[in-house]
Amino acid sequence: MHSVAILVLDRVVPFDMAAPMQVFDWTRLPDGRRPYRVRLCAETPEVPADGGLTLRVDRGLEALADADTVIVPGRAEGAPPLSPAVLAALRGAAEAGTRIASVCVGAFVLAEAGLLDGLRATTHWAAAEQLAAAHPLVEVQPDVLYVDNGQILTSAGAAAALDLCLHMIRRDLGSVVAASAARMSVMPLEREGGQAQFIVHEHPPVPRGSDLEPVLDWIEDNLAHEVALAAMAARAGMSERTFSRRFREQTGTTPLQWLLRARVRRAQYLLENSDYTVERIAQQAGFGSPTAFRERFRKVVGTTPHAYRSAFHGRRTAPAAHP
Repeated sequence: MHSVAILVLDRVVPFDMAAPMQVFDWTRLPDGRRPYRVRLCAETPEVPADGGLTLRVDRGLEALADADTVIVPGRAEGAPPLSPAVLAALRGAAEAGTRIASVCVGAFVLAEAGLLDGLRATTHWAAAEQLAAAHPLVEVQPDVLYVDNGQILTSAGAAAALDLCLHMIRRDLGSVVAASAARMSVMPLEREGGQAQFIVHEHPPVPRGSDLEPVLDWIEDNLAHEVALAAMAARAGMSERTFSRRFREQTGTTPLQWLLRARVRRAQYLLENSDYTVERIAQQAGFGSPTAFRERFRKVVGTTPHAYRSAFHGRRTAPAAHP
């Protein structure tokens, strides 16, 4: 059996730990046999987890030396520094050729052990800048679900751990077994590692109470029409130069970039909540043509409008009005 050791560290995030534990444990070969043996291991028998839980773990760090795959879940903010023993055990496993994968901010653990130096890696989008700043030798890719470097793998947010586990199962045992594991996890097998972390693209910020709020609301109401910088500035009663400076001060971006994000977000909403055609969505979101819409959407979101709708459509029976 393929041995999977999940390293439980102080302030471990329970979901980060449980997701790979369950996916590998549920996996079955066509004849019903279990191909994976999953074990938790830790530096101490009792480990405080995030959320006020205390975990009892039977195996120590020596389990990393016996494992074929090591999974490192993320830890909550405020977790204590990693001990030299933990770092040495991870480095020893890497030197022995063990496959090592991180979940979410577990990438910080691998980075501190030096296992990501010179490699591509990902983590939760909200922590990507921090990872890049703290570990400049790591090529951080914040907009993907997971990165497979062969021996060392990293995944983004906690749910992306499921994608990474299914990817490893497919790599180990083929698509048939991986597809069965995906069904058990109620997960699509076809999501690829390069697919964007959709949550990155939130609604553009509107600074409530600022003198720009009325013009930003006006832009939102007129996304389907051409909205030029001159029209925005005139609506705000400012020169274009003053308006652009004030806009950046209050939103952290340029008027045109804010407009683009608003249009992409409108398109995302319509893809999620309506049955409108791509052509109609392109028109309502203010893109010049369906082709321009598809190109811009893919560049910003990281996938096609069709793939986004397939992943997030709410299956409503009638088109919904935009927000």
